[in-house]
This record gives sequence, structure tokens and C-alpha cells, in this order.
Amino acid sequence: MGNKVMSQMNLPSLGIAVRTLFTGYLLVMAVGFIMSGLQILFTHGMADGKLGISVDDIVYSYHGNRHSSKLETKLNGSMKDKASDKDRTILIKWARQGAPQEHWKKVEPVFQANCIQCHSAIPGLPNFSDYEETAKVAKPDMGASVDSLTRVSHIHLFGIAFIFMFVGYIFSLAVGFNEKLKALIIAIPFTFLIIDISSWWITSVFPGFAWFTIIGGFGYMMAFVIMWVTSMYQMWILPLKGKEYHINEWNDKR
Repeated sequence: MGNKVMSQMNLPSLGIAVRTLFTGYLLVMAVGFIMSGLQILFTHGMADGKLGISVDDIVYSYHGNRHSSKLETKLNGSMKDKASDKDRTILIKWARQGAPQEHWKKVEPVFQANCIQCHSAIPGLPNFSDYEETAKVAKPDMGASVDSLTRVSHIHLFGIAFIFMFVGYIFSLAVGFNEKLKALIIAIPFTFLIIDISSWWITSVFPGFAWFTIIGGFGYMMAFVIMWVTSMYQMWILPLKGKEYHINEWNDKR
């Protein structure tokens, strides 16, 4: 009995309960990646004021736009629809003047009317009801700080690594792959994840490395698509063809 079970350790031979478990996880992860892509599109993707991910978006997000301020960049980009042209002009002009404290009483009502509902209640966002915090955002944009890079890096490394651990676990049961090729596909997202995260830090100093952020993200997304499509196909389509697979995909000596 034990040998029979071990000989059926492959995706097409799994029972319907296990296939349903794996499928539920893969579907949720697919939706999660779509949502993360949209989030990137509407945040980093608007860093240069234009919809869509570009090298300039990456540079502005991590190295900064040192001829402008974060406040101006956001008001001309992802936050452009949050205030009228008149109010945006007032805030941008104040920032370009060096955010003088003597003008704070004039611009504070504009922040109150357009920004304060988020920028006073959501943790992690600068508090625009406070002059000191607002003035920091109005200074020349020097890019992501070490604190923010550290925070975002550890969240991505732990979170995405766990995602690909389980996606790779499911894909490891796929049939029809050379064992070395399968191992390479499983290793790709972890390799490109490190490239992606490392490029944030390097780009914050050397903007020319922004390309590696795009390459890293594209690399592990392609690996996800390959493993996702293969796993779903083998769990649900191959069994319908009636072919039985008596093979243990976790045995290197098969």
C-alpha cells in the first residue's frame, strides 16, 4: 500500500481533495499577484506622472527626483486626481519656495481639504496636519530612505519567499520535466527576488541599476506563470485524458 501511494506522488494522480486544496491556493495567489501588479501600476507606475511602469518610475521611487520634491512628484503623479489644479499649484509653489513656515497658515487649509483624511490617519504616511512632517516631504526628493528600504525589503523577502515555497512545492510534483530543468524553474523566482530587492538598494545610489528592478520582477513573475499553468493543467486536464502516471516525482532515482 505504501509503495503504491509513493508511486503516485505526482500532480495528475492526486486525489480530488488535495487537488482542490492546491487549486484554491494557486487561484488566490494568482489574484494576489494581479492586485499587486495594479498596486504597483497606480503607485510606482505614476512616479513620473505617466501611467505605466518605466525606468524613470523606478529611478524616482528609489533614487528620487532630486530636482523636485516628493510632494510635487506625487501631486503630478499618483495623487494628481486628489486635488484641483488650483490647490495643486498652491502646494507645489509652496514646496518650490522651500516650504517656508511663515506660509504654513496659508497652505494648511489646502492640505486639510485634500490630503488630511489619509495623511493623518493611515500609519506610515506623513502627517500633513504637522508642519515638520509636511516640510520633509516638500524638500528635494532624495529617494527611498534606509528605514523604508529595510522595512519594505524584509516584508517582500519573507512574504514572496513563502509564496514561492508553496508554489514550488506544488510544481515539484509535475510530470514530464527533466529533473534538472524542474529544479531550475523552481530556483528562478528566488534568484530573481534577490536581484529585485538588491536593485532597490543599489538604485537608491546608482540610478542606472533601475533596469535590474524590472528584470527581477519580470523574472519571478514568468516563473510563477510557468509553474501555475503547468500545475493547473496537470491537476485537472491530464486526469480527464485517462492516462495513469505511476511515478514518484520526489524520487531522484526513479
